Amino acid sequence: MGYLRSLRRGCTAQDTVIQSKPVMTAYEDGTATLDCTYKATSTQYPNLLWYQQKTNGFPKYMLIRLSGSSSNDEEFKDRFNANLNTSTLTVPLTIQDVRVSDSAVYYCALQPTVTETHSTLKQ
Repeated sequence: MGYLRSLRRGCTAQDTVIQSKPVMTAYEDGTATLDCTYKATSTQYPNLLWYQQKTNGFPKYMLIRLSGSSSNDEEFKDRFNANLNTSTLTVPLTIQDVRVSDSAVYYCALQPTVTETHSTLKQ
């Protein structure tokens, strides 16, 4: 049996992620799903990322989900998946074939995609 923890990370007061289950117990060879709900006011199509942090380590990038596309780091391709649902504003992380080595803190993060326009003023 391992322990999976999830913590929330957001961008601004208007752009947030919520992970409602801060501690989760999972059993080896089973499937675990960590929830993440987001709110992004600055963009219609945010980037949502998951990170894994093991004891005494730094957060490690796992995967990113964008509307219509996705990418996983090579280390997390086989058993880790997340589906971005822009209707329910969720991006739950599913871990299949859970292993004791999966015990970690998992962070859901929101990175809004913002398009800026710049103009030059002339006198």
